[in-house]
Amino acid sequence: MTRFAWPGILLVALAARAGTPERGQLDASPTLFTVMAAINMAGYDAELASPNNHPLRAALRKELAAKDIPSLAALKRFYAAHRLVNATDDLSQYISFGLSVDGPPTFGFNSRMGETPPDAEALEGLGPLLAAFYREANIEEIWKREQPAFEQAIARYHEGVLNAVLQVNGYLRNETSGMGGRLFQIYIDLLGAPNQIQTRSYGNAYFVVITPSAEPRIFDVRHAYLHCLLDPLATRHQEVIMRKVGLAQYARRAPALDDSFKEDYLLLVTESLIKAIEGRLDKKPAAAQQAMREGYILTAYFAEELPVYEVQQQAMRFYFPDLVKAIDLPRENARIAQVQFVTEAHVRQAKVPEVKPAEPQGAAKTLEEAEQLYTDRNLEPARQGFLKALQEASDRPLHAQAYYGLARIAVLQKNPELAERLFEKALELDPAPQVRAWTLVYLGRLEEAASEPEEAHKRYLEALAVEGASEAAHQAAEQGVRRSNQDKSN
Repeated sequence: MTRFAWPGILLVALAARAGTPERGQLDASPTLFTVMAAINMAGYDAELASPNNHPLRAALRKELAAKDIPSLAALKRFYAAHRLVNATDDLSQYISFGLSVDGPPTFGFNSRMGETPPDAEALEGLGPLLAAFYREANIEEIWKREQPAFEQAIARYHEGVLNAVLQVNGYLRNETSGMGGRLFQIYIDLLGAPNQIQTRSYGNAYFVVITPSAEPRIFDVRHAYLHCLLDPLATRHQEVIMRKVGLAQYARRAPALDDSFKEDYLLLVTESLIKAIEGRLDKKPAAAQQAMREGYILTAYFAEELPVYEVQQQAMRFYFPDLVKAIDLPRENARIAQVQFVTEAHVRQAKVPEVKPAEPQGAAKTLEEAEQLYTDRNLEPARQGFLKALQEASDRPLHAQAYYGLARIAVLQKNPELAERLFEKALELDPAPQVRAWTLVYLGRLEEAASEPEEAHKRYLEALAVEGASEAAHQAAEQGVRRSNQDKSN
């Protein structure tokens, strides 16, 4: 197989998980293939109906279902015992395992990696089952046979990834002769639920695993590569960065910010810098303010300072300590204190095969326009639009969506009593699953703010039970459950 390796940056040779060299930095892994084939047969059914699934997923499931695989019963019991409610988290632990073990025939934990990641270690006992499955299902022959499918998938990423890597190297003035002993490895997985991109940093190796999508996830690959290069700088200069840790207090108040950034100031600083760099690379200056509103509190500072970096001669790895030293605490305190944090982060939507939908009419069109006004934070025109939709709508779910919109405006206008009444009204009107789940999440947050943790906990559990809700809503509900559980333990 021909694999894609970028000239000048492939400096670290890793022994393949399958016992043969996995040569390129854009590649496919026989170990991950085996893990994913096994869990697909053991009960992993996430997004099976999605049009973005690779055809190999359904074909392989059908082929293996017709075989006599004695280890499958034990694999199903193992998968059921370790299954996580959130489909992304459920997949994540198996990706971690696949990146942490040697390949066939043993699938034992890789001693060269040092400490085994906790989520992979939680799957201890899977290795022997995979070894049996690999042998009984004849995965080695299937893997060899399906190489053309992987070659085609890898080819889709070749040019875009190369351009992204060169763009980042050029901006950071990263030496094309190497990455200081670090490896940036991308694996294409054709058996996972679509539109997933997962990253791992193990020692000096940075992994990206990508599942099928309608369009290549080049933005996300570039984002991961920026982390690969900048995370070590934050670690190396953490003493300087932590002198400004007082700014973290603001990030903890940002509702849309993931807890991982609230708990790790180094990660928050790096992400803020990355978002500022992305705004410069993509010529989108407004992106910095959006990032600030989502809780990435140093993005505006970095966005202001990057033009200075661009006109001087040093590479980012040398310039970085001066960049963070120059953070003026009083000035940034004043700046961040003026930021109005949003309650929902902007999510980059994965593309799906193009199907032209029917143009919305009547109340549906009014709601769509009002929703856009709300997204743009034109709150009064948005409120008028939702009120107009209430007059135009003839069915209960559209009424529910209008009340949901009005309730979110009340949240932004700091009127929790009105927001709660409007959210409750939305629940009474048979809302669509997406609206129902987010309404319950918002009510949970309002209960939290009112120091009613038991009621908040119930709301989050109700949101998790809504079938057909978005992944983002389920993730928000899970975060709420974790917070309430922590409150109980304290």
